Amino acid sequence: MTILDEIIARVRKDLEERRGRIPVARLREQAARRGHCRDFRAALLPRGDDRPRIIAELKKASPSRGLIRAGFKPVPLGVELAAHGAAALSVLTEPHYFQGRPDYLERVAAAVSIPVLRKDFIVDEYQLHEARAWGADAVLLIAAALDDAALRELHGAARAIGLSVLCEVHDGDELRRVLDAGAEIVGINSRDLRTFKVDLATAEVLSGQIPDGMVAVAESGIERPADIARLQRAGIQAFLIGETLMRQPSPGRALDELLGG
Repeated sequence: MTILDEIIARVRKDLEERRGRIPVARLREQAARRGHCRDFRAALLPRGDDRPRIIAELKKASPSRGLIRAGFKPVPLGVELAAHGAAALSVLTEPHYFQGRPDYLERVAAAVSIPVLRKDFIVDEYQLHEARAWGADAVLLIAAALDDAALRELHGAARAIGLSVLCEVHDGDELRRVLDAGAEIVGINSRDLRTFKVDLATAEVLSGQIPDGMVAVAESGIERPADIARLQRAGIQAFLIGETLMRQPSPGRALDELLGG
């Protein structure tokens, strides 16, 4: 069993427990009070300058790195990163391996005006309604965690309730699968979820296979402005960056440096 298999098994177990406590009808009522989603895709499009569009990730821990930021305070972090030019935020809600929590997402979404992504392992439509009820504007679908039918169904269900979808891939086969499922925003993760090895060449190669009109997002291994410039030359339009920011005393100043400030 890979770490991804292990995480998905735990996600499904937790999901059944939550479904038993909170009916989906209640989630829909909460979501309806949220109003319209903020436009995640539009936030990632170029603005007519060379400044990269960065999804700043609020990440306390990960399976590969352990604890990333002690004294993790998501709302001040989110407000700081938004003030320093983040195009969108990504908030972890998976509790066991990433030490995320739903209330992190709820509080951050209420504190900022930029779009917020629920970063988790989505395997069921129930989680989409959770995401919207908690204030998310977008969700992540990981191709490696879903079969073709689930990809299509979850992508369609997310779009039907107004959520944008970041479809994550690691290789050409997964890219083909998410395009077949209707993906409009493709995240290329240069970290292999099975081995945790990072290689930016993955994003360089796959970005050339993404059709025009779609948004290409690079994920993992982006540590310096030179990494961003390298991937921009390959056609990447936006960048999801977490650990590089979260390890710094001032993530906002670290973001300034990545943005070329």
